[in-house]
Amino acid sequence: MKPVTIYTKPTCGFCHAAKRLLARKGVKFTEIDIAGDRARTQEMISRANGGRTVPQIFVGEHHVGGFDDLSALDQRGKLDPLLAA
Repeated sequence: MKPVTIYTKPTCGFCHAAKRLLARKGVKFTEIDIAGDRARTQEMISRANGGRTVPQIFVGEHHVGGFDDLSALDQRGKLDPLLAA
């Protein structure tokens, strides 16, 4: 399974939803809390091609996007193959 990284903030409801979806699927992920951390925020923006909202989710080096994007992949049956590739 490819490594999953999710950039979050503690007060973000979409971040919590993304983490719940991944946990339900048994996916282990690395969470990076960017609240108050300029260096990590800049890292996220750079990796996400300018994306400034959280969550920003990556499967390996593939930028998935936010929770809506993650959920849409799952609903279309494309998340599991991406994780396994």
